[in-house]
Amino acid sequence: MTPQAVSLFDARPFFEKALAYGVQHGIIGQAKLDAICQDAPKGMVQIARYFGTEFLRPELEKARDRIVNLVSLYLESTSGGDLRLAAESLRDHSFLSRSKGGSDMLKALIAMPQNSHFGMHEGRGFTDDQIPLLAKWSLRTLPEYQLELDQRSQIALLVDAAVWMAEALGLDATDLEEAGRDAEAVIRTALLAHFSGRTEMPDWVAFEKMIAGLRKKYPLKSGTSPQPIGISLPTDLPARFKPAVETVRQSVLADMPRVLDTTLPVRKLFDQTPAFMGRYFWLEDAISEVDHFDRTASAAWNKATGGHGDDGSLLTLFLCVAAGAPLKTVLTEKSAAALVRKVRKSGLQPELATEFIHNHAPAHHQADYVQLWDAFVAEAQPTLTSDFDHTLKDAVSLLRRECNIGP
Repeated sequence: MTPQAVSLFDARPFFEKALAYGVQHGIIGQAKLDAICQDAPKGMVQIARYFGTEFLRPELEKARDRIVNLVSLYLESTSGGDLRLAAESLRDHSFLSRSKGGSDMLKALIAMPQNSHFGMHEGRGFTDDQIPLLAKWSLRTLPEYQLELDQRSQIALLVDAAVWMAEALGLDATDLEEAGRDAEAVIRTALLAHFSGRTEMPDWVAFEKMIAGLRKKYPLKSGTSPQPIGISLPTDLPARFKPAVETVRQSVLADMPRVLDTTLPVRKLFDQTPAFMGRYFWLEDAISEVDHFDRTASAAWNKATGGHGDDGSLLTLFLCVAAGAPLKTVLTEKSAAALVRKVRKSGLQPELATEFIHNHAPAHHQADYVQLWDAFVAEAQPTLTSDFDHTLKDAVSLLRRECNIGP
């Protein structure tokens, strides 16, 4: 083997390789080296303080490894591994700015969704409770970062595609977060709704009717394969979403033998069969379901209130009705804020709650309930619809006082 055939593995951090290359090729001069020597200790102390304490030697040593790795991550990623470009970046910018660039890359990565379940991420960006995770990632390699970025980017694309398809059917991201279902489930139902010519995301009653319509149009004979069904992607679906949605479309087609099987009741298949539970999405609409399955006012009222008759629970229920939101008698802090945003976006219709009371409440209580609701609306509507309460603090405080807000 000739000496030229021997290649030595350079295990130095990319920052060190870029720095050495810059000095060797006259890109980085003594003034820049002096500046780096001044900035590096400051950065180490800042990092040690951010992740723990700057008063312990082991923490400072780990901070040194972190700042070198953060700079290396940023330089190698932005330069594509080109040492000249990396050296020029060191020359033209401060050492601490390159460290911050690496930190920002990791924060953006950590803030991205890890799975497609809408209930598992809130889109708030990087938060302080994720600092321990940042501490781990600050010592990871570029290949590890790139692998995680690719995986999370695919998930984010799937989530964004689900939001796009839901918005075409009248829902927004807040509605999906409230529902807390997988992006794939949203897309599967959206594809069926699009294929069935529907313009709104179905509740359970509409979903059941949609499946019944498909079974009637494409009857499945026992022991045979289903007829080819032309479930297609929406023509206006943005190109960036097409690969992700196409993968989900194929899963819908694979489901068709069971979906079209008339021997399986729709409720039993989609809501009681383990392989299908959570696989498709429908809106939870207590009023629609009650009207569909039980026409009696007492049954509807008991279902909606869950047996609760206190003023806070009833006002919470009436407010959900007036806002066109899923019916609840207790809200979390998060769902209360989401309800206020919905009111400010779509408006409040107090008459819907009044009508609900007349249609479903026990007759001997209707006058009292209407009086309770009217008094609440008179006091609360200005705050709930205010354009000045940007942080929602006043509105949520009002709901906490008057309605039923849990932890």
